Amino acid sequence: MTEFWESSFRDKQSMWGYEPADSAVATVEFFRKKGLHKILIPGFGYGRNAKVFTDNGFDVTGIEISETAIALAKKHYGDKIKVYHGPVGAMPFDQEVYDGIFCYALIHLLDEQERAKLIRACFNQLRPDGYMVFVAISKNAASYGEGKKLSEDRFETKHGVQLFFYDAASIEQEFGTYGLTEAIEIDEPAKNIESKPSQKFWQITCKNKATGNSH
Repeated sequence: MTEFWESSFRDKQSMWGYEPADSAVATVEFFRKKGLHKILIPGFGYGRNAKVFTDNGFDVTGIEISETAIALAKKHYGDKIKVYHGPVGAMPFDQEVYDGIFCYALIHLLDEQERAKLIRACFNQLRPDGYMVFVAISKNAASYGEGKKLSEDRFETKHGVQLFFYDAASIEQEFGTYGLTEAIEIDEPAKNIESKPSQKFWQITCKNKATGNSH
């Protein structure tokens, strides 16, 4: 997977533009209302979703597998954001606990074991009363069922990207023991833009209701 993302960022650079995802903007508002400050973004990319957090006064740390993407982020945003280089499967990269975690369009790229490991690793770095928000592709997305079927609800696209498509049952199964508070289906982007047609995603919110417990 490292080589895939390395070559993608090398070839396409800032392939999604620099506007944050609508769900990132919504999460900033949600985290602000909850009084959160210290944020972790696994799957940081080149930082397009991080900037809306830093612009709103959040202290942001990222994790990113692609050195090219990290270099792009530093070129565009300077050194004010700390980014660990490596796969999310190697979490934790530090012993910090975070107020909030925002994980955009990453978890559905992983297999079942890797997804479970990422959810657990994020939860274990969440402070009591902290929140984590995952944005994951939905079974109602137009691309569901395209490509080669790998397992239930998991397909490999013609570009070699492996995608797991979530529904309410699989969200409950994977996030249910991690303080799942809400799962809403969203369109991302919220409005259809000619170059970027909307896809159906889930915005999944969990709260660490524990007092010092970890999984």
